[in-house]
Amino acid sequence: MRNPLSERIVDIPFSGIRKFFDIASEMQDVISLGVGEPDFDTPWHIRDEGIYSLEKGKTAYTSNAGLKELKIEIAKYLERRFHVSYDYDTEMMITVGGSEAIDMAMRAMLDPGDEVLIPQPSYVSYVPCATLANGTPVIINLKEENDFRLTAQELMECITPKTKLLVLPFPNNPTGAIMERKDLEAIAKVVIEHDLYVLSDEIYAELTYQQDHVTIASLPGMRERTVLINGFSKSYSMTGWRLGYACAPKVILEQMLKIHQYAIMCAPTTSQYAAVEAVRNGDHDVEQMREEYNGRRRYLIHRFREMGLSCFEPFGAFYAFPCIREFGMSSDEFATRMLQEEKVVVVPGTAFGQCGEGFLRISYAYSLEKLKEALDRMEHFIMRNRGANGWQS
Repeated sequence: MRNPLSERIVDIPFSGIRKFFDIASEMQDVISLGVGEPDFDTPWHIRDEGIYSLEKGKTAYTSNAGLKELKIEIAKYLERRFHVSYDYDTEMMITVGGSEAIDMAMRAMLDPGDEVLIPQPSYVSYVPCATLANGTPVIINLKEENDFRLTAQELMECITPKTKLLVLPFPNNPTGAIMERKDLEAIAKVVIEHDLYVLSDEIYAELTYQQDHVTIASLPGMRERTVLINGFSKSYSMTGWRLGYACAPKVILEQMLKIHQYAIMCAPTTSQYAAVEAVRNGDHDVEQMREEYNGRRRYLIHRFREMGLSCFEPFGAFYAFPCIREFGMSSDEFATRMLQEEKVVVVPGTAFGQCGEGFLRISYAYSLEKLKEALDRMEHFIMRNRGANGWQS
């Protein structure tokens, strides 16, 4: 028989995150610090609006680009929070999560041979999406000594005549790193000088703890070069509603919409009606969840310091990225053994790029009670293995 499979698809590995959840699913008394999902219920007034839309029989397709009412509210929100303006009618579309928007943007913008600069460690979908879009992923290895921020020098060193698109994944999953305005201004200067475009994944924009998030699209000369991607999963605790959005210059968005028309039709109608309520009246909910995450973040860093575990302080998202090189284990081995011996799930840093070797991703999207128990177990594992390696404090 002929091989029914595409070699390009076969060559793409499965997500490195799933291995540990598959093992944990067969074990008892496991605590997971591995899932990047808020532990809060979607706020009731948002759920209620979704329920009401069903009761009113609002179950038909929306327009391909999404509900006009929702796009208008998102435009107001972006102007209010991040000082960037978009025409809701021609420069915005509603997507099935931020992940669909990433995929569509790359497919709309890339031709075979076009290079996509992808800073790592970062979200697992960027490299496969670039490959599926016939682009060539080029990895920029972010460094702990720079707090895992992208520097202009690192960017310039990777640019070639084939470079077309830069992925800007901040606030960052898995490191929790952020980019400040001065960092983005330096990046914007290089982007403009080399005539590049930016895919700015800002799904964690509302979850920053040092200062407000700045979108690169708000900087001079960058709005026309940026596809801004955001959504409702993280900030409003709406992961299962599967709703995101993309904002981009009309010339790019039209082609993204064409892909969306043929592949998806429209984002879930019920989710869109709920999202109108989220954007219109959800600022207080976001603030409450952010404050809770910040308390957990501070607790996590405090415990790491007590353990003597090296970890730069993250100021975004809900992840920490501690270094475990001192133990002489690979990230995969450390995570596997901690699961087997202490029944705690964490994710090896290598799931987010090879430069993540020697690190772990730990999510603090969990209650303080669960964090305390998981970190007590982790501390037992650390102290036992330091003793075995002859480590001295």
